[in-house]
Order: sequence, then C-alpha cells, then structure tokens
Amino acid sequence: MAQWFFNYNGEQIGPLDDAQAREQARRNRNGHCWRQGFAEWQPIAQVEEFRDTSPAPAAAAAPPAVSAPAAAAVARKPGQRASDEIDYRIFGSDMQFVELELDPGESAIAEAGAMMYKEATVQLDTVFGDGSQAGGGGGFMNKLLSAGKRVMTGESLFTTMFTQNGSGKGKVAFAAPYPGTIVPMRLADFGGRLICQKDSFLCAARGVSIGIFFQRKILTGLFGGEGFIMQKLEGDGLAFVHAGGTIVERQLAPGERLDVDTGCVVALTDGVGFDVKPVGGIKSMMFGGEGVFLAALTGPGKVWLQSLPFSRMAGRMLAGARGGKEEGSVLGGIGNLISGD
Repeated sequence: MAQWFFNYNGEQIGPLDDAQAREQARRNRNGHCWRQGFAEWQPIAQVEEFRDTSPAPAAAAAPPAVSAPAAAAVARKPGQRASDEIDYRIFGSDMQFVELELDPGESAIAEAGAMMYKEATVQLDTVFGDGSQAGGGGGFMNKLLSAGKRVMTGESLFTTMFTQNGSGKGKVAFAAPYPGTIVPMRLADFGGRLICQKDSFLCAARGVSIGIFFQRKILTGLFGGEGFIMQKLEGDGLAFVHAGGTIVERQLAPGERLDVDTGCVVALTDGVGFDVKPVGGIKSMMFGGEGVFLAALTGPGKVWLQSLPFSRMAGRMLAGARGGKEEGSVLGGIGNLISGD
C-alpha cells in the first residue's frame, strides 16, 4: 500500500494510505502530491490515481486563504525586510533535497555546505550573519549581533546567500545532511516565529532571521537534549527544516502534555511549553534505555518530532565501528567471547 503526501502552499499532509489519499484529493485538488516512485511533487489533478476522483463541492474546493492575511499580520523587527516569495520542489523520499526557483533579484540563504547544485545565473555570496536586515545586512553592529547568535548555536559566523541575477528564473538546490525529511514551513502561518533544534535549519527565503532561543529553566537547558540554546526562526517567509527519519506533526490542545525522547524534538511553535521530567525511578533511569529525562511538551501549539535523531544514528554507527555487538546478546561482551567474536 502506497504512502501519500500532499502539499498545499507549504503545508504538508501525510502519510496517507490509498483510500485516505483519494478522499484528500476529492476534497482539495489545488495542490501537489508525492509517493514512493515519484521523482518529484506532482500536481494532484494530473496524477492517474486521482483523475476519476469526483470534484469536491464548490465551498470545499477553495484553497485555504492563509498566505496574504497571515503575512500581513506578522510584525517585523526594525530594519528586517519582508521575505522573498520563492517557489520550491522537494525530491526524493528518505534522502531528500529541495530545489528553489528564484525570480530575478530574489535570494535564498542556507547553511554553509548545504548546496547541491545551482544554475549559472544564480550568484553565490557569503554574508556576515544571516542577511535578514534590509539592504543586505544593516549596520555593522546588527551584522555582528546576528553572527554572534549563530556562533552560540554552534553554527558558522557566515551564511551563504544565493541570488538570481539573470533575466529569467534560476534554480538552486540544497541537500539534507543525513537520511530524513525536509519540511517546508511558512513562518507567517505560525505567528512569524518557530523554535527548532540548533542543527535542523537547512535553508530559507531571504528575510528570514536566524536567532537564538534560551531555555529559561536551568534543568531544561542542562538535560533537555538540545541544550540551553535552540534556534529561533523569525519572519514571514518559507524556511526549510530537516528532520531525521520520519517526521510527525502533533497539534497540542491547551494543557495537553506529550512526553518525548529529548533528541526527537525538531521544532515547536511559540506557545508550546518545553520542560524536562525524570523517566521514572532509579531502576528505570539505569536500565530502561530511555535516558534519565524526557522532554515534556505542553500545549497549546504545534510540535514536530523526528523518529531518528542524528545523535542516535551516530551512536549506533560508532558502536558498530568499535565492533560493538552487545545488543543481540544477553551476556553482552562476555557472550561475544563465548561465541568466538
């Protein structure tokens, strides 16, 4: 059974099975869809499986009007420019990359080393900070502050900016650093601000500001998995966040709490409370295999979770490189000696 994903103006829905996908296509065909075997996102109306789908009633067929009103409602910082309106396509399933289509004069920003390819008319430039200030970066102190924030989150002092200088459209693509999912997020849809783990940002439209978010509670900072400092994305444009493995979106009601492995938190909206709690008693801490603390996320708001944190994948790879085969043996290393390993 195929797993389908739908995308409407940057809002992703899925995975859906065949029956759910047909129902989703019947309700709204004004978007794109993807499943295993597709090289890229396809217009819903052009996909063979949905061509016989009866059209939805006129009232339900209208796409949700979120872009213009939401963008207008986002307050910008002094000197911060409006984000460029860029088009994009996401390719692949478990090793994804995103291709951005830039109009003349439009720009995108990305982490150093994230670029996969670009057309010749797209100019690459390295800027101090994140380039979100109007006029290409504002004054020197604004640039210095922006760069300092990036250093505190473990990133480089510099950001790479890609600008289309030709007469037509130009394309530039950015690849995910490890297996997982690239998630497009229009910041205007979330009040203009998202909090995310410090290494999840991949690229964004020019005008998106990359800052820092401090955990106010010292225990959360020390044991929250992402440390005392997380990234803060602000603006009204598109930002692309990478998550390891499969990503899950959860909408939390006011007061609703979700306990999550600390490394599995990818991003959360501004109203979500983030705290840590012990996993249980001493026995659970020592032998439960889930660490000492869990992240307690409390609504209202939306959270994004990843099934494969990079730290977990790196730990398994390191154990394999050291010849660690203890996971399959009750006796651990002694069992390996007995079995001749």
